[in-house]
Amino acid sequence: MMKQTRLTFICLFLMVLALCSHAQQATPKRYVLAIHGGAGTILKKNMSDSLERAYVAELTKSLREGYRTLQSGGTSIDAVVAAIQIMEDSPLFNAGKGAVFNHKGENEMDASIMDGKTLAAGAVAGVHTIRNPITAAKAVMEQSEHVMMVGEGAEEFAHSKGIVLVEPSYFWTKPRWDALQKILERDKDATALDHDDKQSNTKKYIDEKFGTVGCVALDQQGGLAAGTSTGGMTNKKYGRVGDAPIIGAGNYANDQVAISCTGWGEYYIRTVAAYDVAAKVAYANLPLAKAAQLVIDKIAALGGDGGMIALDKDGRVAMPFNTAGMYRGTITADGKVEVAIYKD
Repeated sequence: MMKQTRLTFICLFLMVLALCSHAQQATPKRYVLAIHGGAGTILKKNMSDSLERAYVAELTKSLREGYRTLQSGGTSIDAVVAAIQIMEDSPLFNAGKGAVFNHKGENEMDASIMDGKTLAAGAVAGVHTIRNPITAAKAVMEQSEHVMMVGEGAEEFAHSKGIVLVEPSYFWTKPRWDALQKILERDKDATALDHDDKQSNTKKYIDEKFGTVGCVALDQQGGLAAGTSTGGMTNKKYGRVGDAPIIGAGNYANDQVAISCTGWGEYYIRTVAAYDVAAKVAYANLPLAKAAQLVIDKIAALGGDGGMIALDKDGRVAMPFNTAGMYRGTITADGKVEVAIYKD
């Protein structure tokens, strides 16, 4: 009798262990923050080992800074700003310090941020002297009655709120300047995109800059937020503004999902890309990954390209893109960093 009882106990114990093991394996990763550094024709054959390491290091630094903010009890908004500032301060990305030049030889930047809990949002566009445009977007959201400010007015507002301003020369980098000179030399009428080899006309110029940046975050209180920052297109003219500062196009967050986009901005505006993902989740009850992929497929069908990052309230993440690569990374609730660049 005692042997039978002991055998039964052992069997029950083994069953419990098996169930626990299965539960651990079945539990999906819970992501708390994701970032992108731009999508485009990013090929390993064109990337030196040292440059690849530099990108991985900056993406990792951005993820860890955002995670540190979340771990210390900061909001998702705080984490988004912290992560994006790291990338804005790096010359590797087309945002802040690494912004590309427009047709006049000026750095002209846009940024936006959105709080999923309240649907509050802020954006700046066409600014030249704000060191970290994402901080100005946050100030517009929190310290004004407006959603978007542009140009000199945005810079005047930023100055009044104590946002760090710099001389335009701060943004000058030789690689970005050389990229502008090449396109001006080859074709005075062409406009190269910052993320791919396509243009706004039929003449072709390959621009190897792909760096619009963005972040989505989920904080300890369940709040979601999204932010995007960019220098736009190399050789852009006439005050062109892309999707990055436009709420619903390049950026959107609510209490269910947060999305930040990167790519050919005109297509993201026309498809209201970021909001479309949120709408598909809310109204069609689609899984986040499916909703995001459908929107990228729609953009591709129209002739556009790029990618996006998306995060939902349960910590699921999606990062679809239809280009050769996208600088991207995630960090889980337990602090595990994952960074990728190429499609495969």
